[in-house]
Amino acid sequence: MLNTLKNRFEQGCRTSAYPKATIELPEDYRGQPRVHAGASSDLAAQCAAACPQDAINAERRVIDMGRCVFCGTCERLSEGRFVSFTQNFELAVAERDHLFTAGELPSLAEHAKKHFKKLFGRSLQLRQVSAAGCNACEADLNVLATPFFDLARFGINFVASPRHADGIVVTGPISRNMKTALLQTYEATPAPKVVIAVGSCTLSGGPFRGSAEITGGLGQLLPVDLYIPGCPPHPLTNLHALLTYFK
Repeated sequence: MLNTLKNRFEQGCRTSAYPKATIELPEDYRGQPRVHAGASSDLAAQCAAACPQDAINAERRVIDMGRCVFCGTCERLSEGRFVSFTQNFELAVAERDHLFTAGELPSLAEHAKKHFKKLFGRSLQLRQVSAAGCNACEADLNVLATPFFDLARFGINFVASPRHADGIVVTGPISRNMKTALLQTYEATPAPKVVIAVGSCTLSGGPFRGSAEITGGLGQLLPVDLYIPGCPPHPLTNLHALLTYFK
């Protein structure tokens, strides 16, 4: 017992100070993309053609972050002249159309004040559903329970049963084999409930988009309240979304 207390004293507090303190991510982290309007039409067209996710609209000069997997191809090809990725990890939005962006996103907090903050402000219990995910999004959700992020200190927890949950968090491209299980989990969650889509696979199908084996985005099956883009979204992206939307 004394050794345990001594070890705890020597290590000190390892929990992140976010959101009270700002956090700087590594220099190579790719966050919110920014489209530069001054780039030539030819360069924009080259980037759009090279995008593996068909996420760039060269004419409108916007990126669909719901499709984007943040691979950085457009930034490398244009040498940052058409698209550059910032270190901003605050990417979540309340509507799918808001993910079509040239670099600006609407305030998530303003939407939350009108809808969910009073309803779930003191406690939020979530059931996570992996609908054929590769485990990347799932892993970065799991680390929110570690001492560094300590999601429970905000009154947010992941629970084992949808009957104990206020909402569901969905990851993966939603395969045909998982569709029924997902819908049953949603039905088992008592109202009022929220639906959170995490990762490009859930938002649009991701790399599997167009396959007959998956659903073309969670929004085609359920009413989605919160969209969190990324492949996978950084744990801080998930944390920011949950805190901004519900706390």
